[in-house]
Amino acid sequence: MKSLRHINKYFLKYKWRLILGIFFTAISNFFAVYSVTFVRDAIDYVKDIDKLKAAGDHPYNQLIIYTLIIIGWAIVSGFFLFLMRQSIIVMSRLIEKDLKNEIFDHYQHLDIGFYKRNNTGDLMNRISEDVSRVRMYIGPAIMYIVNTVITFALTIGVMIKVDFKLTMYVLLPLPFLAISIYYVSNIINKKSTKVQEQLSDITTQAQEAFSGIRVLKAYGREKYSAEVFEKLSIEYRKRTLGLVKTEALFQPFMILLIGLSTIFTIYIGGMQAISGKITYGNIAEFIVYVNRLTWPIASLGWVTSLIQRAAASQTRINEFLHTDSEIVNITSEETKLQGDIEFKNISFTYPDSGIKALKNVSFSIPQNSSLAIIGRTASGKSTIANLLCRLYDVDSGEITIDGKDIKNHNLHSLRNQIGYAPQEVFLFSDTISNNISFSVDLKNKNNEAILDAARRAAIYSNIMDFPEKFETMVGERGITLSGGQKQRISIARAIIKQPQLLIFDDCLSAVDTETEEEILTNLKEIMKNKTSIIISHRVSSVKNADSIIVLDQGEIVEQGHHDDLMAKQGVYFELYKMQLLEDEIVTN
Repeated sequence: MKSLRHINKYFLKYKWRLILGIFFTAISNFFAVYSVTFVRDAIDYVKDIDKLKAAGDHPYNQLIIYTLIIIGWAIVSGFFLFLMRQSIIVMSRLIEKDLKNEIFDHYQHLDIGFYKRNNTGDLMNRISEDVSRVRMYIGPAIMYIVNTVITFALTIGVMIKVDFKLTMYVLLPLPFLAISIYYVSNIINKKSTKVQEQLSDITTQAQEAFSGIRVLKAYGREKYSAEVFEKLSIEYRKRTLGLVKTEALFQPFMILLIGLSTIFTIYIGGMQAISGKITYGNIAEFIVYVNRLTWPIASLGWVTSLIQRAAASQTRINEFLHTDSEIVNITSEETKLQGDIEFKNISFTYPDSGIKALKNVSFSIPQNSSLAIIGRTASGKSTIANLLCRLYDVDSGEITIDGKDIKNHNLHSLRNQIGYAPQEVFLFSDTISNNISFSVDLKNKNNEAILDAARRAAIYSNIMDFPEKFETMVGERGITLSGGQKQRISIARAIIKQPQLLIFDDCLSAVDTETEEEILTNLKEIMKNKTSIIISHRVSSVKNADSIIVLDQGEIVEQGHHDDLMAKQGVYFELYKMQLLEDEIVTN
């Protein structure tokens, strides 16, 4: 139960719903329990019906009265039972919503490294399936626990008042039931944890198969993917059946112990009635009480299972909720960026892979100027963009923006003033219009700004060719668009909010030379009075920048203007010749 303590704050938040639920449960059980006394009176009344007839009374009228009273009390009990469910079950749904929001909000505050270490399917499973299991504890389990406690208190109180000895015999099997619950619950907890882990694996496999459906179909690996999914499903079935078997064996054992209580009631109660200590109506009353206790006792196993599953799920949820982001926002002060950037002896190693991406890198970008970064694959180009967006923190050295350490800038304000077109484009399953305007507040969404951004990114004509134009729905991850179209929409998304700092991370790799030239020409106008960083492996994309740095294996090997670097005939010159040769081969 330690892991479920996290939920207590929500119980406090909705305490009045919980209190009302307990109050309605008490009233419902009061009417349900004490209505049985009228059953006892009716049985005792029927026993003397011959005498009443002989005396000239009308006994059937009294029986009708008993019947109406019992029905009336049952209706009142049912009404308050309805109110109880409305209070506690609705409370559980509200807590479920709050818990999902808490997890989702925490997910968004975690750093990029967290997402590299964990599967998307597992993240999704914890916010959906695990939260649903926790809700079963918050709602049905709590409801039945409260109902069981109150039912026991009222019912056993009445039973002891009637006959203490008979009550003790009726309750004799209960300690054995409690002991069995203790041992079985541990088994259920372990099996439930394994079931949840396997379900996460299934979700991950399905998510990856659907996200990578293009690759999967291109290689004709549908059969292999189905076989992997089937193996995971078989293991899930095996683990689930193990849990179900444990619960299935437990339920009949509970019914057996409850049946013993009924036998004791008839046998011991009959002896007590024969000796005149209780009436025959009391025997019927006790049988009804035993039946009233049947479901609360039987539900103990089910409730225990719910609690154990919820505890296992909440443990998994807490594992992520207690994970702190490595990127910490230390100030709430918002400042307007001017765009003066400096890297001072920066070294960085990716924590998950151990790859040293940058080694003692130093450069500066005066505000309102442009810097181009070029280099071969895995030279550390994109790492600079990641560090500027503060997706990671440096291992050593210092990054300053406007003379202040990047760590001392408000994280949200910093990112809000950066227009970033990443190397790996991600488009949402939404309209093209909403994908372009994603970086701006929807309340301030401006259709003219969307059209202008699309024109500058050289995607406008392509969009207008679509049947629904800007309202065309983009498939998941932009699957309905070409690579070049996705990149240009990503550029439009970056420039629409007119940020002070623009970062284009190899975002023209999938467009042809003519389109690239058009976009670069348009970007010149956009980059005026802004600090811009253009990252590319193409010389044609970077040659017009105010300054160029050439990276190789995480180090700056050359730095200067295009003409200066060409004159040196070093790495930059070699890249230029190689790409010139590639273009000639493609042309021919």
